[in-house]
Amino acid sequence: MTRRRPISIARETIHLGETRDLHLEFSESYLGRTVSIPISVIRGPKEGPRIFLSGAIHGDELTGIGIIRDLLFDRPPELLKGTLICAPVVNIYGLEHHSRYLPDRRDLNRCFPGQPDGSLTSRLARVIHDEIVMQCDYGIDFHSAAVRRTNFPNVRADMTKPEVKRLARAFGCELIVNSKGPDGSMRRTAVSSGVPTIILEAGEVWKIEPAVVEIGVRGCMNVLKAFGMIEGEPEPPAFSITIDQTTWVRAERGGFLTFHAKPGDLVYQGQFLATNYSIFGRERNLLTSPAYGIILGMTTMPAVQPGEPVYHIATLSERTFNRIRRKLDSAPAESPIQRIRESMSSRVSIEERTEPPSQP
Repeated sequence: MTRRRPISIARETIHLGETRDLHLEFSESYLGRTVSIPISVIRGPKEGPRIFLSGAIHGDELTGIGIIRDLLFDRPPELLKGTLICAPVVNIYGLEHHSRYLPDRRDLNRCFPGQPDGSLTSRLARVIHDEIVMQCDYGIDFHSAAVRRTNFPNVRADMTKPEVKRLARAFGCELIVNSKGPDGSMRRTAVSSGVPTIILEAGEVWKIEPAVVEIGVRGCMNVLKAFGMIEGEPEPPAFSITIDQTTWVRAERGGFLTFHAKPGDLVYQGQFLATNYSIFGRERNLLTSPAYGIILGMTTMPAVQPGEPVYHIATLSERTFNRIRRKLDSAPAESPIQRIRESMSSRVSIEERTEPPSQP
């Protein structure tokens, strides 16, 4: 067996069987004070897979913070082998200023692998890439929807890569969106550098949502179990589908929306999604689903202008649509998939509409 190089982060070497909390320095403030990223490293007594968990690459997306904190503090895994490198807050600046971006107005998740002598954002990307990503065999990155939107939990993964596919399947999320990710994203760069990485998209900005945390923690524990890093059998999802195509439903006119569907809902072609009303309550138009599918995400802002995204739909064949509907109908009310669907229903006001649209 080939001897693996030791793990060294922030000029500290972490040995087998050790758990260490570190501060990875990457910049300085205007007053010359050190700016650092908090890192927790857990090593089992034997060598095994090395996995990183990261959150808040976008500083207003707190989903990963909640998942990693719950995993570390409420139920710390007792590793039989392998290593976890946990970075719950990557974008320290963004977190402190409630912002997606860094102070130089760049998106960190478009700047990987970065440059050691580049912009502030590029330098941070390089530190993360070298000190965390390239130390590992696999990675899981946590995100939420953009501002004024919410996402139903879904894994994003390049399913053309066998080890990425293995990781995505092991996580155990019902929905897997097959995609490479944007140029310059940590996920895409990690995969191209030989470190299979997936992301979980779930929930809203500026929130740590209990049902979303539950899904994320379950997924991490599933991976650790599937890779033999902890004891136990993975918890299978209610169903599992890989999505190759999604579509956006956008506002056609300005106005105020009444929603008829929520994240996680199955929708058929032609189903009513939202009614657009004028400020005086007159119906302007009706948005319908262009295909069979499941709602990945939606706006939480009822006021819209033409072209603004309202619903993000994962398109399905009619056969897959019916299979998932049967699975959901038979899933117990206390199952994770039903709890997250119930939680999502409280994000926006939903009204049923079955009658045809009114005539102009």
